Amino acid sequence: MKYSKLFITALSLAFIQSCSSDDSDSNLSIDDVKLNSSYSTNRLKIITIEPTVSGFENATYTWKNGNEIVGSDKTFSFVSDEIGTYQLTLEVKGLSTTKKLETQITVNKESKAYSKYIAQVYDFMPAVGQFTNDLPEYVSGNTREQMIAKAASSIVGSEGQLISLGGYGGYVVFGFDHTIINKVNKRDFKILGNAFWGNEAQEERAGSCEPGVIMVAYDKNNNGVPDDDEWYEIAGSEYTNLKTIKNYSITYNKPDENKIPVIGTHGWDIDIEYVKWTDNQGNTGYKTKNSFHAQSYYPLWFGDNQLKFTGTLLPNNFYDQSGTGTYWVGKSYAYGYADNAPNNDEASNIDIDWAVDKNGNKVKLPGIDFIKVYTGINQEAGWLGEVSTEIMGAYDLHF
Repeated sequence: MKYSKLFITALSLAFIQSCSSDDSDSNLSIDDVKLNSSYSTNRLKIITIEPTVSGFENATYTWKNGNEIVGSDKTFSFVSDEIGTYQLTLEVKGLSTTKKLETQITVNKESKAYSKYIAQVYDFMPAVGQFTNDLPEYVSGNTREQMIAKAASSIVGSEGQLISLGGYGGYVVFGFDHTIINKVNKRDFKILGNAFWGNEAQEERAGSCEPGVIMVAYDKNNNGVPDDDEWYEIAGSEYTNLKTIKNYSITYNKPDENKIPVIGTHGWDIDIEYVKWTDNQGNTGYKTKNSFHAQSYYPLWFGDNQLKFTGTLLPNNFYDQSGTGTYWVGKSYAYGYADNAPNNDEASNIDIDWAVDKNGNKVKLPGIDFIKVYTGINQEAGWLGEVSTEIMGAYDLHF
């Protein structure tokens, strides 16, 4: 049997822990515990295994690979990057009864070679931004499904082209043709953007960095699509920053493209009251339209008059280094965000072990199948326009 490269985990566990039985179970025993004697999966594909247990609800579960405890929940997930056969043991224990079962998992070679790059885009909805309706290009009559397909044509595969997520909250959801394994003490995937260091920036690791928050998920119900209850946030360097706001919401109002614009004082700001926004922190403001981009900044395929996003709001990272509005600089955060550092920099590599659940608790994921990226900052940087995360691809670092 092979044990050297087995990656298995109990669902949603950051460490091995036990469930406790209460006193009402003291006279109960396990009437029946069933576990399939064998399972089969392909290399780099997660399989979910769950025994059938009847008799009582409260029991402890211990999954073992050889003598190593690898899980302590009733349901757990298995994924391996090597073909072979793996022997696992499940111990189910009540207050007075213990039952042990064994199962064998066969990992087969995939019939078609995997790609390390993005394989599919599931959703795309940019917020208001100067590149919205441009990256990718909207053509009159395009539906949301057609715009998702255009986003896919830009970022699927190895020859990526930029898509813009617009201002705060704008997002893209994509996935791979295999599970990216969560390997111990290694960064697991890279997201490609267009961040760069500024030649005239006085601060190190600064230039044009527009951090996007990263969410990850694995296909725990094996239905081939990312479901709402499967997402975990990559807790980057600013997750515990006191200025970071969790559960932030913003609402953009669709602009009247025929209204009389309110012209600013700089020449480039041709409507400083272009798109009104409000948030759940009691703030309101406008997104400016500039002279460099004439198209609508509101996603024209979206039929509603209001566009709302919710997530984690990162602190502003752009500042006017010149003091005169001519040279704006965006600082890179230390780790954990998209479009936050150049593509050849370690800071654009992401570790799945940074994932946390909705309550901020660390989780130990076996791997991921899906990624969501959304613009994490609500800020305008003068003539540069809104801070907007751009994406041009992503790939598995273990290939």
